Amino acid sequence: MWRAFFAAIGAALLILGAECLVVEKAVLASAPQEAATPMSIFDSPQVSRPPASRELRPPEWAPWSLLSAGAVIMLYTFTLRRDGE
Repeated sequence: MWRAFFAAIGAALLILGAECLVVEKAVLASAPQEAATPMSIFDSPQVSRPPASRELRPPEWAPWSLLSAGAVIMLYTFTLRRDGE
């Protein structure tokens, strides 16, 4: 069980590191806004703003650090003792 757990963590770090190496930035859009309610003559006009988005830029050290940590963890999984051996 531990072997599979560490293999999954190592694979996830390898994939995340490779993604950070390829992608310059990621833009996360917010949830869509609800439909506008009908206005009556007594309501004040609502100013609609565009949905806010978050921009994520991985730091320079992230891709290589994640790739190396994932590789070390994957190598560790190969050295773990298998059950029954």
